[in-house]
Amino acid sequence: MDAATSSYALPGIINGLHKVVLFYSCFRRGLRVPDCSRTCEITCRSSLSSDTTGSTFQNLQLCIPIQKKSLVGKTFCSAGVWTHPLIATESHSHVEEDKIGVLLLNLGGPETLNDVQPFLYNLFADPDIIRLPRLFRFLQQPLAQLISVLRAPKSKEGYASIGGGSPLRKITDEQADAIRMALEAKKVHANVYVAMRYWHPFTEEAVQQANHTNFQLEFVVQPINSDTDTLPWQIKRDRITKLVVLPLYPQFSISTTGSSIRLLQTLFREDKILSRLPVAIIQSWYQRQGYVNSMADLIEKELQSFASPEEVMIFFSAHGVPVTYVRDAGDPYKDQMEECIYLIMQELKARGINNDHKLAYQSRVGPVQWLKPYTDEVLVELGKKGVKSLLAVPVSFVSEHIETLEEIDMEYKELALESGVENWGRVPALGCTSTFITDLADAVIEALPSATAITTTDAAAGSNQDPIGYAIKMLLGSFLAFILLVFPALKNRV
Repeated sequence: MDAATSSYALPGIINGLHKVVLFYSCFRRGLRVPDCSRTCEITCRSSLSSDTTGSTFQNLQLCIPIQKKSLVGKTFCSAGVWTHPLIATESHSHVEEDKIGVLLLNLGGPETLNDVQPFLYNLFADPDIIRLPRLFRFLQQPLAQLISVLRAPKSKEGYASIGGGSPLRKITDEQADAIRMALEAKKVHANVYVAMRYWHPFTEEAVQQANHTNFQLEFVVQPINSDTDTLPWQIKRDRITKLVVLPLYPQFSISTTGSSIRLLQTLFREDKILSRLPVAIIQSWYQRQGYVNSMADLIEKELQSFASPEEVMIFFSAHGVPVTYVRDAGDPYKDQMEECIYLIMQELKARGINNDHKLAYQSRVGPVQWLKPYTDEVLVELGKKGVKSLLAVPVSFVSEHIETLEEIDMEYKELALESGVENWGRVPALGCTSTFITDLADAVIEALPSATAITTTDAAAGSNQDPIGYAIKMLLGSFLAFILLVFPALKNRV
């Protein structure tokens, strides 16, 4: 639904009014706000704008503050926070004529324990995560409901152990601010948006936030999983003329960057303005020298914390994907990951660091075969072979989250120590490391000249929006979950 064509009933608003408290009802079209009986405070500010139907709201800017869920308070950008350099950098005046937007894509994560099950549902409902044959795609949502119900208790334990929620959103917001500042330092003015695939702010919301040129509205909406909530609204509100899409995944996979781009194609196809917007997509950036140097810097620094740095095994742990993604669907993830490790080790060797290294894959779920070797199995093997010092390097992740803070720092560390490893260390995620952020800003600038209208395929055109069909699927999923809960022995097959 295009928010630019939406009608809003706001009678009685007078120019110059500073604060008005009013009740609002569900809008028939356009931006939808949950809990429509909520009282909203609207602060009027000076901003001239008019809608496409001819109605003019002069000197009016609406601010609708909605209470957001509390985030985990700890800042995990432990590798350093990006700050402005003291010396002016090169000016890129050739891009200043455009209104630049940068869209950061990431996974998302539950912010409270109550968010865990719906987050898992969103994850497993993605056809790029669980790839069903076309004949059985009607089972996608029931299967997602089933798996999310079964996995939620264990996942909640993991999130509880790191403070009750994921810090991913907080860190990504910090990275967005840092990238904006880095671009400003290079004389490139840009609006930076954050879009999460499976939790707030959803990609749909981030697109919708730039999707409305009629009103200069500033508000934060308690997000809902809808295709008409907020990211296109922002992009069009801000009158973006060129958009650079920057997934925060160094390597491309159809289950990460590919899934997010597929969703963007769907959203842009449905919007007559965004479908013509020049877009540049940076599909992977693991090979960039700035990224390689940043990873090498962190590894070199952590090695110095060991009594004998030259004896430390450098252990790269990457997020895994099912083998069928690579073998049958042509996912380049495995090749890119191996090349990424090669480039990092070459940089370390150039610095005189010649430690042994190993790559393994973590986070597998379900009965299917995933990329090997598996992290847990390799840790046991290394312990048996007499490796005494090990430095874990999370190479798929640029932000701390459940897979670094709980899976690596707790589960794998305990397993390694039990297997004979005596000295354990872990490289922090890149976070807001200055060299890393600067390189991402450079990648954005380099991508701008290649921006063209986004390719819009019909990959997701057949999604079922029928509410009755959706309810039937959810009931089926709930029934299957109930059966497995009653017969726990069957759970091992999920």
